[in-house]
Amino acid sequence: MMKPNVHYAELKDSYLFARIAEKTKAYLAAHPEQRLYRLGIGDVTQPLCPAVIEALHQAVDEQSARETFHGYQPECGVPFLREAIAEHYAARGVKLSSDEVFVSSGASDELGDILDLFDRANAALMIEPAYPAYVDASVIAGRRIIHLPSGAENGFLPSPPEDADAALIYLCSPNNPTGAVFNRAQLKAWVDYANRTGAVILFDAAYEAYISDDALPHSIYEIDGARTCAIEICSLSKSAGFTGTRLGYTVIPKELERDGMDLNAMWVRNRTTKTNGVSYILQRGGAAVFTPEGQKQIHEQIALYKQNAKTLTDALDRCGVWYTGGKNSPYVWLRCPNGMGSWEFFDLLLNEIQVVGTPGEGFGKCGEGYFRFSTFGSPEDTAEAAERLVKLLSNR
Repeated sequence: MMKPNVHYAELKDSYLFARIAEKTKAYLAAHPEQRLYRLGIGDVTQPLCPAVIEALHQAVDEQSARETFHGYQPECGVPFLREAIAEHYAARGVKLSSDEVFVSSGASDELGDILDLFDRANAALMIEPAYPAYVDASVIAGRRIIHLPSGAENGFLPSPPEDADAALIYLCSPNNPTGAVFNRAQLKAWVDYANRTGAVILFDAAYEAYISDDALPHSIYEIDGARTCAIEICSLSKSAGFTGTRLGYTVIPKELERDGMDLNAMWVRNRTTKTNGVSYILQRGGAAVFTPEGQKQIHEQIALYKQNAKTLTDALDRCGVWYTGGKNSPYVWLRCPNGMGSWEFFDLLLNEIQVVGTPGEGFGKCGEGYFRFSTFGSPEDTAEAAERLVKLLSNR
């Protein structure tokens, strides 16, 4: 008889964002006249930039003629996009070869798939609060998880532990959900730790485009020693609005080896076995992101989302609420006022001012008592939500 993967039974009853969707659906069913101001899930609201749209249209037109039609694409990505991404890193002083760049259908997919490279006996260390997909993907794979607590006392950026036996380390900077960003010295400590212990860092850089402080690293490969211990996973979802278009990339340096096995070569074998590559049309759109015009246009949109962050943090300042994030991140992480629990605060905002955020408890035990706002809404909705927040909290 077929035996199912019993690790699914170890998952929490409800995925965080599914529970939020259930609650908001029930509220709207009971109050159909109300409009919600959604600052919860990190989905963008601005359209794809003109340079990308033009490239997508041209690629579609190519598919209409036999002479320019494209079928299957290279499983690891078309050369023009891999080269464009490598050149993007080079502009920041990070030298990559194009065959160290792997085009993907997005960071979320890749964060789960990349676990194929590692034996299930390898434990995974995760800084808590943690993005739920890290935890759930590891649980499904039957992997032991080591939770490293963080809090306001260390800026939600803990140092490497002395006694952990984890072979995999998840780092996210700028962090989801806290918005905290590792500085160079802090990231160097993690790189040195991984090289010393033989661990591999899975570095989620999905939000690096929101870093405006030149002193902060955008990539882990800006840190000496990272090429022998780190895999970087990035996405165009939040930097270029590809949440519904799905495109990202993973970097695996050729120096990254464990037990005589080359992880770059292993990932080539994995991709050529498990995928047929990403659509030519989407890769043409992705390549447009890395043109001068594309970079100019996406950073105009990023500036809009960063202004949303300022609108929210200004409101929290007026209310005297403690928070972190927002400046170099599209997320604002705040302490729930008056000692409220995170789901209690969620219900208060939903029922009293029709604002939807994300309860910190959904990111692990260390998130209880905290709350996350996304800054990806429209400027108008964000401004209205901020004013409602001020009115509500000023009276409590």
